Amino acid sequence: MSVSLNPQAVIYARRLIQDGKLQNDQGHWREHNPDTDQENAFLEEHELEEYGNWHLGLDMSKGEDSKGRYKFPYGDFKTVHRDGLIAAKERAAQQGYSDIEKAADELLQLLEGQE
Repeated sequence: MSVSLNPQAVIYARRLIQDGKLQNDQGHWREHNPDTDQENAFLEEHELEEYGNWHLGLDMSKGEDSKGRYKFPYGDFKTVHRDGLIAAKERAAQQGYSDIEKAADELLQLLEGQE
């Protein structure tokens, strides 16, 4: 799989955190991660590029017009979630995507500094 860092998503997440649009939750990401219905509802009102802003990874082997192109979600389309960044960081580390792991860690530190 040819997954690389989505720099646009990093910029977007940083701006959201700086604007205070964050959840410093202690739960499990699976409790907050948008499901397929929520993703589709978001896409009915927004462009795919906006959907991509909520994902730290890009799978270049998938089509440009596909949800499958976007990996490592970190928020719920409203706020950045601490547990989403932790999940992205851990999964990226497990799968060997050090650039995504590093970006998630930097965003996590920024989020935790906003307390």
